[in-house]
Amino acid sequence: MNRTTRAIFGIFFIAVIAVAAISISQDLGKNIRLDITERKLYTLSDGTKEILADLKQPITIKLFYTKTAAMKANDQIRYYNNYYTFVKALLQEYEANAGGNVILEVIDPRPYSEEELAAIRYGLRRFNITEEESFFFGMVLQTQFGVTKMIEFFSPDRQQSVEYDISYLIDTAVTRQKTRLGVLSSLSLMGDSEYMLRMKQMQGQQGKRKWGIIAHLEKQFEVSEIPADTDKIKDIDLLMLVHPKKLPEKTLFAIDQFILKGGRAVVCLDPHCISDLPDRQQQFSGVSHNASSNMPELLKAWGLEMPAMTFAGDRSLAVTGAANPNRRPEKILSIMKLNAAKNCFNAENPITANLGEVSTVFGGVLKTLEPDENSPQLDFVPLLLTSDEGNSWTIENPYELMNPNYGAFMRRFRDGTEPVVMAYRVTGHFKSAFPEGIEVPDDAASDEADENAEPKTKTINGLTEATESGVVVVVADVDFMGDMVAYQRTFFGMATVGDNSTFVLNALENLSGSDRLISIRSRGSYERPFTVVKDIEMAAEEETLEETRAIEAQVKGFETQLNEKLQSLGGDNKGTLINQTILDEKKEIEIELRHAEKRLRDIRMKKRQRVQKVKEWTRFVCTIVVPVLVLIFAIGLSVYRSVKRKHYISHASDS
Repeated sequence: MNRTTRAIFGIFFIAVIAVAAISISQDLGKNIRLDITERKLYTLSDGTKEILADLKQPITIKLFYTKTAAMKANDQIRYYNNYYTFVKALLQEYEANAGGNVILEVIDPRPYSEEELAAIRYGLRRFNITEEESFFFGMVLQTQFGVTKMIEFFSPDRQQSVEYDISYLIDTAVTRQKTRLGVLSSLSLMGDSEYMLRMKQMQGQQGKRKWGIIAHLEKQFEVSEIPADTDKIKDIDLLMLVHPKKLPEKTLFAIDQFILKGGRAVVCLDPHCISDLPDRQQQFSGVSHNASSNMPELLKAWGLEMPAMTFAGDRSLAVTGAANPNRRPEKILSIMKLNAAKNCFNAENPITANLGEVSTVFGGVLKTLEPDENSPQLDFVPLLLTSDEGNSWTIENPYELMNPNYGAFMRRFRDGTEPVVMAYRVTGHFKSAFPEGIEVPDDAASDEADENAEPKTKTINGLTEATESGVVVVVADVDFMGDMVAYQRTFFGMATVGDNSTFVLNALENLSGSDRLISIRSRGSYERPFTVVKDIEMAAEEETLEETRAIEAQVKGFETQLNEKLQSLGGDNKGTLINQTILDEKKEIEIELRHAEKRLRDIRMKKRQRVQKVKEWTRFVCTIVVPVLVLIFAIGLSVYRSVKRKHYISHASDS
């Protein structure tokens, strides 16, 4: 056997050994996984593991994804390839941790196949790519007792909560029923019915669509609407109050009694709700519109207060944007992005433990009241806060909000020394806000009395103190859950922005007592913001803050002087010499004004240059330094192997 034949046989046996080793390692190591992602995205939460451990029957999960068609589709479809890979890997973790009680089937429904027909029969959402190709990305769960549940489509709005959705399906398929949630609001959260939407569209009118948060809640809860003038709250497990404006006393009393009887509620108030728009009749009649909501009687019973026309602010959390197209971007104090890096979330409470970012708009301030000897023992847990530099800021009258001057708001604002709280979780044995009951019309007595007599009333009494511990989550903002803030529209529907909707869902799950599910959802955002640039911007802004304020005040003073000089010009009693003197002074003021504005631009330019240097250095490292280091390493490795090879040949020839 010559050397060539031996080499061929050697290569053949090496290939056989390699294939065998790969096959053996796949079989032996299929259950061995290592999650090296920072947020442990591919590691199941403890709540999911508990749900899987409680499974007493096998379930089948069918993942439908048109992978073949997605590879040839446009960018919007191909985007889902990575999402599909993540979902598939997560479902494989379910299968590996279920002890044989989860059977995973991955299906690629090709055109005119039995798999495509099955996807259509299950009711999965279908998007046409071409005349023949359809796009599916959904999941069907089946138990051995015939229960079938599904996720019609893995839409972007649930990407951060995909594990929760899967675990919720498993949990509800074998054990739980939906919790009944009652929603009471002065806003049109529930939207118009399908019939009313069609009727308004036929009449050329714009219908009111359901809020995105309600659509999410309907997937997890049995949601019903409670009238704003109700006198009794019953047949629900949880209550959610959203922007309750000017509720009648009987409704406040009904809420009070619901809490005292052990009910649990999420209450969202707002000192200025931008989602509360005036109707056309108000606009035409010129009647002022009040966009605030408050319930001081109930808040006092819960040990809280929300001052009117007072807002939470934080310079480091304020977003930067242009108030209108003709203005430069500026810090908008009324819009903040709370984030975990600034300790804006309570890390010890499951509602907020793993939130990443929550945006607020004109968020209010919640304060705890000083207890007296008759006050109940209550436990206050802050949930949403500003950073340590946060502070409250106020307006003198509501008219300032009709055409907000965000620059003036920021100039009036002063940094604080401790966080401002915008959401509390309050627990304890509450006392009634109406210990003496309430007076309501006595219709029966009024019917029997003379028509000219005064209307008769009667007193309705209820519980004066809770018989068991109650829980209330109070949030001083409503817009944070609105479609303009918490969602954005995509090709496949509404997608969540940050963790706004997650906070609401966490709070409701926490009040419903399902700690297993809340530990799943509260895994935080998948986004990894580039915080280095933000930190540099904040440091530069802090360094130049006092100088900027001084120059802005100087500019404002020059502008005031300039206006006074302009008003002094002209008139019958003004001589030419006097007018010329005023014009000379005006020119001097204008020159000083231009110098001050130039100094202000120079300060802002320096701040921008610092950020630009970081970007340029990062680009240089990524495009030049790293490739050069890799090339040097490769050359060094090649030289090392060459030297070793020559040494081996030399040593072999000597022997």
